[in-house]
Amino acid sequence: MFKFVAIAIIGALSAVGAAKAVVSLDDLRQPELRGSGAASSTMAGDPGAAQLVKAADGHFWAEGDVDGRAVRFLVDTGATAVSLSLNDAKRLGIDTSKLNYEYSVITAEGRTRAASVQLASVAISGVKIRNVDALVIEKGLETSLLGMSYLGRLSSFQATRRSLVLNP
Repeated sequence: MFKFVAIAIIGALSAVGAAKAVVSLDDLRQPELRGSGAASSTMAGDPGAAQLVKAADGHFWAEGDVDGRAVRFLVDTGATAVSLSLNDAKRLGIDTSKLNYEYSVITAEGRTRAASVQLASVAISGVKIRNVDALVIEKGLETSLLGMSYLGRLSSFQATRRSLVLNP
């Protein structure tokens, strides 16, 4: 299954390459560039839904809780799986030196390898999914991606011009 995931994620990683280069460091140093990327946990119609507001850079950013630790994700509906940067994987306590980097993927920086892992839980503004398949990208991914291995397990999600609504 993850061979398919690795192939499918190639396009998604390439597509966000330009965006991540623009926002990776300046966005962290200058919070005003993040816009109002905050999430709200109350939406009309579903009291458990979360809303992500589009940031000033035109992307949807999600402050996630992964296995009890904070991870900042770029929401990427074109990514088949949640993809963790090597730095985020290490911060989560994953021993990246013991992973089997058996999948070949292409990032904005070129071809690299990825390893499959399973995350006990991923929560975005309280919308929690357990046992989420993910990839740890060995090189070339500065920002972790919130892909379809999380989004596809929601009852639904809807993008509008200004927000992304996650329905548990």
